[in-house]
Amino acid sequence: MFRLLGLLLTVLYAIAAAVVVWPQFFRLEQTFPFAQLVASRGALLLAFAVVGALSLLLMIARPLRGFAASLLVVSILAGGAIGVIGAVRGLSGGSLPEKTEGSVRVMTWNTRGEAASADRIARTALDQKADIVTLPETAEGVGERIAVLMRESGRPMWVHNVNIRPDVQNGPQAWQTTVLISPELGDYSVIKSSTDGSSNTGSVPSVVAMPVDGQGPTVVAVHAVAPRQEAMDRWRTDLRWIADQCPKGDFILAGDFNATVDHMARLGVGGGDMGHCRDVATRTGTGMWGTWPSSIPALLAAPIDHIMASANWTPTGSVVIDDAAGSDHRALVAQLEPAR
Repeated sequence: MFRLLGLLLTVLYAIAAAVVVWPQFFRLEQTFPFAQLVASRGALLLAFAVVGALSLLLMIARPLRGFAASLLVVSILAGGAIGVIGAVRGLSGGSLPEKTEGSVRVMTWNTRGEAASADRIARTALDQKADIVTLPETAEGVGERIAVLMRESGRPMWVHNVNIRPDVQNGPQAWQTTVLISPELGDYSVIKSSTDGSSNTGSVPSVVAMPVDGQGPTVVAVHAVAPRQEAMDRWRTDLRWIADQCPKGDFILAGDFNATVDHMARLGVGGGDMGHCRDVATRTGTGMWGTWPSSIPALLAAPIDHIMASANWTPTGSVVIDDAAGSDHRALVAQLEPAR
């Protein structure tokens, strides 16, 4: 009887391990609670290590030795699979090569309102020599202060913003997303459907900025709703909308996707991760370095902030800035070179 029960529990544990390690195979990567569990693979690896350690302790008791050995084997296989995935996506905080004449540096940072000050954001953007800065949860006035500080340091920026509730004075900054773009990339304008909400992420806004002269990449400053249990449908709708913003052409997406590349398994086209856009971090060795929450070690955090680019660009480096300066998100910076 106990042997049969042990076998049943082992089988159930193995099935659960398979689902949380690779929910895409079961088409559960956007389903509660598997979407939440797979968001932090580092935490999953730690959980499997704990179960493995407990299994070793249980092996001391002879009647439980077979059951414990089975749990240990499953834990080792699951943990090993996560380790392989992590090695492929990248386990480092990253670095950036020297800028070239044609390179573009993109920085994204969910600043949590003014948890990170305008001065700190400006200094970080200047230090990183950013040409595009996307700032979810940042008001237009804060973006303008950042632009002034950067201009005074010799790096002017145009400021673009979407506010889903402009009628509300001093509303939460989560209702706004701001993007700064260097004049060296040309003149940009936010498309009307972004500002009037007829085509946008649903609960928190994104910004679609297109070049006025027809040259340069279309820049999408992304902010998707968080996948809380009551918001799963809205989250899935946001992710589909974001994927639609990267058809064939010249596009750069950057921001708080509130999703990892696991959640995007069915949203890529032609080798892309979101539409035709490809995630830079997983292609430059920082794909497992988590950006949220900043209060825990990066390898245990969730990599939900992304910079993505269409095939017009070749990613040559990325870096996650560990000091979040009061925000709950770490900033992510990437360097892109025009594809040959």
